[in-house]
Amino acid sequence: MIAVSSLKKYKLVIFDWDGTVMDSITKIVNCIRSSAVALNIEPPSNEATKSIIGLSLDKAIAVLFPLHRAQHQALISGYKQHYQTDTTATPLFADVEKVLLALQHSGIILAVATGKGRAGLDRLLHQSELGHYFSATRSSDDASSKPSPDMLFQLLAELGISADEAVMIGDTKIDMAMAQAAGMDSIGVTMGVHNAKQLSEFNPIATVDSYQQLQQLLLPEL
Repeated sequence: MIAVSSLKKYKLVIFDWDGTVMDSITKIVNCIRSSAVALNIEPPSNEATKSIIGLSLDKAIAVLFPLHRAQHQALISGYKQHYQTDTTATPLFADVEKVLLALQHSGIILAVATGKGRAGLDRLLHQSELGHYFSATRSSDDASSKPSPDMLFQLLAELGISADEAVMIGDTKIDMAMAQAAGMDSIGVTMGVHNAKQLSEFNPIATVDSYQQLQQLLLPEL
């Protein structure tokens, strides 16, 4: 964990989902690959696929398959179908619920800003039984795709909180860039796509390697 000498008390903590709350990176990579193979398209490398996680699905497909524009819709539909049937495990990261509960009990408002579609996010909020922790959520169906700050601005407006009272938690450079564009602090987590060095390109106030470290950072009094 990168040490921070003094951290402000935030009113709002906003979480990315894939690679931040849920360990779903491998499943996303597998479903992109399966969608391509089903259409006899050469799938991108695992690293290339990981690099687009955080973008809305239509933008991700456009980046990964620039030579197959006529099949973009089929690739999107295929991905959604494979995500429903693929059996790759997607556990929550260790201590996620413990930390969400501690943050909530301390009076901090929690929200989600994700590149997932609305239907997928709502399904996972229900299945994970975490939905009740979050006062507001934004998906790629509700706002412009990351790294646009649109979904962060929407959350701030809905919850009546200013950017300097909020922090974005995410595992990708896309998350860090979105927060930077919104004038918001960010904290990188290294359990997902990008490592601390990569995340540091966008000047997060800290990076952490676990939810235990995140709690120590946000709630040092506990």
